[in-house]
This record gives sequence, C-alpha cells and structure tokens, in this order.
Amino acid sequence: MIRTLVGVLGAISALFPDEIVELFEKLAISNPDEGTVRGWIRPAVRSEGVLIAALSLFNGRAYALLMNLTGVFGAIVLLFPDLYQRFATAFLYERPESIEWNERFRLGIRAIGALYVFLAAKTYRERHNDT
Repeated sequence: MIRTLVGVLGAISALFPDEIVELFEKLAISNPDEGTVRGWIRPAVRSEGVLIAALSLFNGRAYALLMNLTGVFGAIVLLFPDLYQRFATAFLYERPESIEWNERFRLGIRAIGALYVFLAAKTYRERHNDT
C-alpha cells in the first residue's frame, strides 16, 4: 500500500510540477512573490516524480534504496528543521536572502520529516519480515 501511495505521489509530481511548487510556496513561504524559483526546479520536480513513480512500480533494491533515502532525509528534516530551511532557501531560490519562511510551517516540516521516517521504517520492516 505504501508503495502505491508513493507511486501516486510521484506521478502527481511528474504531471503537475508547477502546482507542486506553487503549493509548497503557498504553505511554506510568507512572501512567495518576493523570490524567484530557480529555472531548473520545476523540471527537477517533474524528473523526481517520474523516477519515484517508476521505482514504485518495482519492489526491488532500487525501491528499497529510495525508501532508505526518504527515511534519512526525513530524520534530518525532523531533527534539524532550521538547517533544512537554510538549505532549501539557498537551493530553490535565486535571491534566498529575500525569502521569509512561514513560522507555522516549521511544525509542518517536522511532521513531514516524521512521516518520511515512519514510511521508511514501515517499508524496512515489511521487507525484512518477508524474508
């Protein structure tokens, strides 16, 4: 079931990268009109979605690696939300100094991190219970 959910989310990202970026900005950024997302971000979101959807079709090593990386990323986001915000701002925006994060999104960042860790742990447990 998790694999299906991850695959559907990947497909949504692949099909609607502009909407994904706009939703992220609406929820996370206090002043989304002040910053300009780097030009390669939307194609990267699309490519990531295609990759995630494709890996989710198969229950093998590639999918296991994807979920392990998801768990590591989730742990970092959960434990160090300020580090994530600094990195994401510099990575996503042409003028990162102009970006102001929505303070309420900090809890959202931690919740996303916790969800990623949970999903990774659950898929890890399922993989190892099957063998």
